[in-house]
Amino acid sequence: MGCCESSFLRGHDSDHKINYNGKNNNNNNSSSRLPQASNGPAQPSYGTDSLGAAAGGVPYFSEFSLAELKAATNNFSSDFIVSESGEKAPNVVYKGRLQNDTNRRWIAIKKFAKLAWPNPKQFADEAWGVGKLRHKRLANLIGYCCDGDERLLVAEYMPNDTLAKHLFHWENQTIEWAMRLRVALFIAEALDYCSSEGRPLYHDLNAYRVLFDENGDPRLSCFGLMKNSRDGKSYSTNLAYTPPEYLRNGRVTPESVIFSFGTVLLDLLSGKHIPPSHALDMIRGKNILLLMDSHLEGNFSTEEATVVFDLASRCLQYEPRERPNTKDLVATLAPLQNKSDVSRLSYSFHPFSKVPHFPFWDVPMQGNLVPSYVMLGIPKHEEGPPTPQHPLSPMGDACSRMDLTAIHQILVMTHYKDDEGTNELSFQEWTQQMRDMLEARKRGDVAFRDKDFKTAIECYSQFIDVGTMVSPTVYARRSLCHLLCDQPDAALRDAMQAQCVYPDWSTAFYMQAVALAKLDMHKDAADMLNEAAALEEKKQRGGKGS
Repeated sequence: MGCCESSFLRGHDSDHKINYNGKNNNNNNSSSRLPQASNGPAQPSYGTDSLGAAAGGVPYFSEFSLAELKAATNNFSSDFIVSESGEKAPNVVYKGRLQNDTNRRWIAIKKFAKLAWPNPKQFADEAWGVGKLRHKRLANLIGYCCDGDERLLVAEYMPNDTLAKHLFHWENQTIEWAMRLRVALFIAEALDYCSSEGRPLYHDLNAYRVLFDENGDPRLSCFGLMKNSRDGKSYSTNLAYTPPEYLRNGRVTPESVIFSFGTVLLDLLSGKHIPPSHALDMIRGKNILLLMDSHLEGNFSTEEATVVFDLASRCLQYEPRERPNTKDLVATLAPLQNKSDVSRLSYSFHPFSKVPHFPFWDVPMQGNLVPSYVMLGIPKHEEGPPTPQHPLSPMGDACSRMDLTAIHQILVMTHYKDDEGTNELSFQEWTQQMRDMLEARKRGDVAFRDKDFKTAIECYSQFIDVGTMVSPTVYARRSLCHLLCDQPDAALRDAMQAQCVYPDWSTAFYMQAVALAKLDMHKDAADMLNEAAALEEKKQRGGKGS
């Protein structure tokens, strides 16, 4: 029980990756599970995984029952609506939470208008075709539902809004230039992947189709890989942004997608939704600075902007055959990512700039690139362990939510009551050294209470190093200090030591759960959280523990 015997110090690789099968209540659907598709040839990426390793943790594609999706959205309550397309394409997107999933993951559900797809087989075949795709640049399709007249698609939920929101309707900060280049490349990579997998058509590509995941990385919505209806229009936006060949014959071609990508490039450059014809006039007139988003306040490379301008101009050519293909898009945009994002983001800040300053020397780097969540100005995503099977105490609830502030408050209030019985000192042990040790602990307690966590670590270390007296509470407090100082490995070691001193102490297990979650060992963290909750339940029934 627990990890006092270093059971969790073993390598954490594929054994700890969550793999989920979408559940369906229909009895006749036992065979509707699709193995995860490969993502094609691996390409350079900007994290630790190759682009071809996107599907880890993504659910298998499956058919959902209408009852499951109603339960996930509180019967399609208006409170769960995240997007509405309007009268031209009256489809609604809801967010929901799967009730029969171990992790109760959030999902996005697109509900089509009545009879948008009258033939259920056509809808199912189209959904299965898109559902085969798995890529880290996509908000992947994980299921569908055909029930009577209802037609629904189920996808991964992206919690950090759309590119349109961050470009056109931002409140606190605009998107940095480096992030705009990253958006352009990531979406180009998504399109290139879809094209390589035989799905080159994307309907109505625009800034609303670009979503940001929990880490702030841009992804392309899978919903655009299907039309709004079997025989309906592929474009619902203003005709000024529609590819000219679509206006001529009503057909979407791979070249039409490239045209739409060019309009997204214009959005990224200008921070506005400018009609392509107007923008092209500016480009031909070499008025690059006139077109650039003024909210960037000059914080961009003119050389890089020119490359993006030229690419946009090629994408927006009237003749489809003169436009680049998806591989050309990636080849043009990828070199712009090779420079350090730090230098790009900081070369021209001035004291009165409205663009936020980031302390980049404190930011964990991915290679030489700043993480997307930093550039987007959102908190770092930290996944807590799943809710355990046993009821939780306030300490357990705080740990399950990864709420370090609440844990700190509880440890301050608990003081040392859980140390009773862990030390029996003789009269001879009350030496000057002992008094000095207790004084160090007292200083540590004051620093801990005042949230001076580095000082608390130093003082608690002095207490521990003497070794005359052992205290599980000191180990638990120092463990929390390490967590608050972004040192999860040290935090885990201290929590394990607390368990060694007091084997049935639930707090030691809870602290291990938080440290393991911080280390992305979520399966182990969930197991540890369950053990801690079980110990608390045992104590409530009269057993020993706390």
